[in-house]
Amino acid sequence: MALQQLHVLLTYACNFECDHCFVYSGPTAPGTMTIGQVRTLLDEARQVPTIEWVYFEGGEAFLYYPLLLASVREAKEQGYRVGIVSNAYWATSDEDAVLWLRRLADLGLADLSLSDDAFHHGTELDDGAEPARGAEPAPDPGRETPAARAARVARELGIPVGSITIEPPGIESGSGERGAPIVGGDVMFRGRAADMLTAGLPRRSPESLVECPHEKLEHPTRVHVDPHGQVQLCQGVSIGNVWRTPLASILDEYDPSAHPICGPLLRGGPAALAGEHDLTLASGYVDECHMCFETRRALLDRFPTELAPAQVYGRPELIPV
Repeated sequence: MALQQLHVLLTYACNFECDHCFVYSGPTAPGTMTIGQVRTLLDEARQVPTIEWVYFEGGEAFLYYPLLLASVREAKEQGYRVGIVSNAYWATSDEDAVLWLRRLADLGLADLSLSDDAFHHGTELDDGAEPARGAEPAPDPGRETPAARAARVARELGIPVGSITIEPPGIESGSGERGAPIVGGDVMFRGRAADMLTAGLPRRSPESLVECPHEKLEHPTRVHVDPHGQVQLCQGVSIGNVWRTPLASILDEYDPSAHPICGPLLRGGPAALAGEHDLTLASGYVDECHMCFETRRALLDRFPTELAPAQVYGRPELIPV
């Protein structure tokens, strides 16, 4: 496995509780790494020489700012290019944005990816009012969102910046299958999005959903590791637990065709996943992600090791203490 990126979910906690969140983050979501766990993970990553990038994300990693700073420093000292993913809730003014970002600039942060869309900042005002849950009207173009402010200040400090903009789903009259309407927007219907954002959208037959269009399950170039130790190819699809087995061993032993989730997906997408495990689900799904997520959730009790953590399926109470 020629792994290039290691994405570290420092925490599942988030100050927002967005309807599109595919890891079910929110203010009460359990699970935050310690700096000792971060060091252990980075030490194990050194045994995988193809890894070049380490990203710290969540949830919202800036909620644990001292841990984030220490983690970035540790990764930089080990020679990795380091990035952070954030919703920029902390950039309430230029002065505050500088306060949060200057030390990261001094550490040589190589990428800051900021969520700047209606899910995060659609109704947030400069007076600090809380954003509404879910997808709200687009931000006023005359008002600078916290993410836009953070991006501007970050560039001034020499930090490379990227924007993550997720458009709410909607029905388009495009050239769908046999003229059927298609679903627009950038939402991936996993996690909370599958529960909150699929109502009223057109459905496709399960038999037509025969591929995984988003993840490189056979030859992955990145993995996500969460506070529970789960090494995930896609959110909620685990290939091992790094707190029990070294990361290099997990990657070496990964056999995609034998994995009870990845194998069927590679052979025939969500349709094969449901068929090979003898599941009968709904008559239609919005897209491949939607069917895959619902099928995996139906299999949660059957494959608790491979379908982990339960947090991603909205079932944090199932996570072993």
